[in-house]
Amino acid sequence: MGIDGLNHQQRCSGRRNRRPEVQGFTLIELMIAVAIVAILAAIALPAYQDQIRKARRGDAEAVLLEAAQWMERYYTANNRYDDPANPGNPPTGFPLTKSPKAGGDTFYTIAISAVSANAFTLTATPAGPQTSDTCGNLTYTNTGVKGRSGTAALDTCW
Repeated sequence: MGIDGLNHQQRCSGRRNRRPEVQGFTLIELMIAVAIVAILAAIALPAYQDQIRKARRGDAEAVLLEAAQWMERYYTANNRYDDPANPGNPPTGFPLTKSPKAGGDTFYTIAISAVSANAFTLTATPAGPQTSDTCGNLTYTNTGVKGRSGTAALDTCW
């Protein structure tokens, strides 16, 4: 007998009956992990896409405001918004070529949709993947009135 009153075989008999440790995942554990990842992706992907649309919309708003500032500077120098040589048309040098871009893709087209000697309206029309934005066309006038053609609330769009 040993020190504790049990012989070697009695002390080790519990080890022989034990099952060897299995390493890895069972199929059920793996399927649960895949299901959790799928649920998280279903929630996260639309939220991410919405944030991308908001960022692109913010770029378009910045370009609209920059174009409006250009028109105001032109008005200060010439006392009119349109081209005096060609009334009803934007002045030469109007920055229509500047469109909000990311990686070479254009997401909005900026245009002056109405111009006269005393008023103008700038419009940002969505293009490409931005066409699914619920704000639609964004507008800005010489009086600072902001608008949208979509179904979303104005304070959401601007």
